[in-house]
This record gives sequence, structure tokens and C-alpha cells, in this order.
Amino acid sequence: MTKSYTGTELQLEPSAKETAFVNEMAQKLSAVTYIDPALYPKYNVKRGLRNANNTGVVVALTRVGDAEGYSIDENGVKHPKPGKLYYRGIDVEEIVSAIRKENRFGYEETSYLLLFGHLPDKRQLAEYTAILDRDRPLPDGFTHDMILAVPSPNIMNKLARSVLALYSYDALADDISIPNVLRQSIALIARFPAICSYAYQAKHSYYENKSLFIHQPVPGYSTSENILHMLRPDGKFTPLEAKMLDLSMIIHADHGGGNNSAFTTHVVTSTGTDTYSAIASAVCSLKGPKHGGASVDVLGMIADMKANIDTRNRDAVEEYLKRLLRKEAYDRLGLIYGIGHAVYTVSDPRATMLKEMARTLAEEKGLEEDFELYDFIEKRGVELLIDFKHLKEPESANVDLYSGFVYNALGIPSDMAAPLFASSRIAGWCAHRVEELVSGKIFRPACLNVQDIVHYTPIDER
Repeated sequence: MTKSYTGTELQLEPSAKETAFVNEMAQKLSAVTYIDPALYPKYNVKRGLRNANNTGVVVALTRVGDAEGYSIDENGVKHPKPGKLYYRGIDVEEIVSAIRKENRFGYEETSYLLLFGHLPDKRQLAEYTAILDRDRPLPDGFTHDMILAVPSPNIMNKLARSVLALYSYDALADDISIPNVLRQSIALIARFPAICSYAYQAKHSYYENKSLFIHQPVPGYSTSENILHMLRPDGKFTPLEAKMLDLSMIIHADHGGGNNSAFTTHVVTSTGTDTYSAIASAVCSLKGPKHGGASVDVLGMIADMKANIDTRNRDAVEEYLKRLLRKEAYDRLGLIYGIGHAVYTVSDPRATMLKEMARTLAEEKGLEEDFELYDFIEKRGVELLIDFKHLKEPESANVDLYSGFVYNALGIPSDMAAPLFASSRIAGWCAHRVEELVSGKIFRPACLNVQDIVHYTPIDER
């Protein structure tokens, strides 16, 4: 099927006059908005909600999840330790190990655990998955009117817009009672994969003139099976591919309440707004390259590396990594993508689990050489980063390094990396929203003003 919509260009270019005006204003604005970094310690302001030792400022309590990468002793000294990730108090490594041992899909069970606070028995899980099955198809006309009619060059923006649009299809959209929010949450968990998949198809049809394929969700398929079915032109996939994607979704389902998008969910929910507004805000947070876009940068970094050096030559790879740190390669930001994390120090448990999946996929798909490259980047990249930046704490590979490999091995386009992240994390966001509604208080932090008092000047005297 090819695209059927026509019309004028969707994106409007700014006029030369408009561009000149905003450029002039931007130059003037920079002088009056700049804040000297030295003022933050002077006034004891926790910039970015960070303590001096780079730990997060604790501003809320949660039972949903926890990410541990260090401990703090009685003197306030930070001590690195192997990373752990917990969902409702259960070690995620236990969840993944059990799912792999039983050779079944586990994202549905994981989303149930996060949302309802306990592991389901067989009857509860069957009822829950049946509701997901019923809710997966989008409302009548939604796919055309909200997604295909106005494609977006960024799938995350289309996802946020679509979440807001779902408000109009819900007769109880503003009801924030817990039963109703749970109903809305299940529907969003069910619908995110279809919205993301169709937004991807619309983008590539409109902007790249490729054929448009719209596959309906299949009843009885797991979330990961439906994603692969809806993404691929022929709708086909192997059991191993679906189970590897399922495990990746389990690992991405939550990361405690301190990450930016979960915190955004708490902040926006605390105002008493509707579910669609709160979750759309979380999507917008996740879109940022400093949060959910990092796995895309891993793929971009690897592609740039392969385009410029012989990646079988480890000396050449090491020199490329050094050039990255010297801001001489790729995006010249001085980063080795996939290395380092704000919480994890000795190890990122998600990276450890994903590495096992990556190894399995590499053996299945003949990608051993690529896997060895990622393995070298992990080991040597960590050493170079610590030496180059004179770090006193250990660093490790983060989840994005092997996420990039797994997505690439599964043939998932790079612009679907962040939307897949969102399709996984929606479970955690909804759990945090319910928690905030039950026991939260509106967030109202202080911001210290450092602007001098000035007097108003009449317009004729300026």
C-alpha cells in the first residue's frame, strides 16, 4: 500500500525577516539570561537537583522501583557498588532469569507487577492480557486522522500528540479516580506499540516515499510479537526475535522515580491533571537525547566508526575512541555513547542482561564480529574514559550500548529506538502516576532569583 494523502508541505519554513529578528534577539538574550555557575555553590543551590557528589536530591518516596549503583555511609561519603534494579522490590535479574528459564513472554507480567504492585497468578494474568488484547486496536478513524493525515519527522512528537488526542476519545478523560486511571493506564500500555509503529510507517512513507504498511494488532500475540508484526512489511518474525525484544522491554519498563520522565510524571500528575496530559509530558521528556535518545547515538557512533575506520583493527578502534573523547569525531561532544551512568558505577544490571541477549542474537544471526566490537568498546572505552577525565569512581557500560546492538540485530530502525523505549516505560510511568495520585502533594520547588532590581523605562526613552 502506498501513501494516499496529498496537500501542501507539512513543515513551514521561517521567513528571512523572522529569522533575522530571532537571531538578533537571541544574541541580546544570552547576555541577560546567563547565570554564573559559581552562584550555585555560593547560594547552596542544588543545580539540576544534584548534590555536590553528583547524587540525586531526594524529593519524593516511591514503592514502584529502585535503581542502586552506590551506597552512602554515615558521613555522607558515596561508595560505588554493583548495580541493581528492582521492580516492586523484586530484582529484575530474577524476573528475566525466570522468564528465560520458562521460555515465555514476560512484559505483560512485568507491566502488571508495576501497575498493581504484586505478581499476578495465572487467572489474573490471563484476565489482564485479555484486556490488553481488547484495547490494542486504536479507535475508529484514529490511525488516519491523527497519524497518517499529518505525519511527523519525529515519531516521539507524533506519540505525544496521539496520547493527547486520545483524551477526546475517552468519555471519562478527566476522572482521576484510581479505578478509572488504572483503566486508562491499561489502554495506554496496550496502544503505545500501534501508535509508534503506525507513526513510523507514516514518517517513512511521507518523508522517504516508501510504501505504507498498516498491520492490525493480532489477538493472542504478546506485546513484542505485535510490535514486530506491525513494524515489518511482511509482518513476520522468529520466536527468538520476539522473545529477545520482550526481554528488552522488561528491562526498560521502569527505573525508579528519579529518572527524568518518571519524575516528570510525578510532577505533572501532582497538579491533578488528566492521565493523557501527564503521560504526554513523560513522552516529551523521554524524547530528549540526554534521556531516551542515547541508544540512537550509540547506533550513530558505530555507523560513523564503521564509515571511517577498519573496525577489525583494534588499534584503530582505540584511536577512534580517543578522538571521541578529544571531541574530534562523530558529534564532537566528547562522549563515548553507551559508557557511563548517573546512578550506576561498577555495573549497570540492564547492560549485563542485554549483553547476554546480544550474544545470543549474534550467534543466531552471524553477528559475532559486531558483538566483539561492542565488547571491545565496553572494556577499552571504560578505561579510556576514566583515564581521560581523571575519574575517581568506576564507570561501566550502560543499557544504551547493548540496546543499540539488540535493536540493530532485530532490524529495528534507529528512529524507533526511543519509541520502543516509551512503549516499555509506559508501564512504569502509569505506576508512578497512580502512586502520586494516592499519596502525593503538588510539587512546588523554589527557584532563587539573582536578577538585580531595575526600573521601568518609558518606551520613548529606550
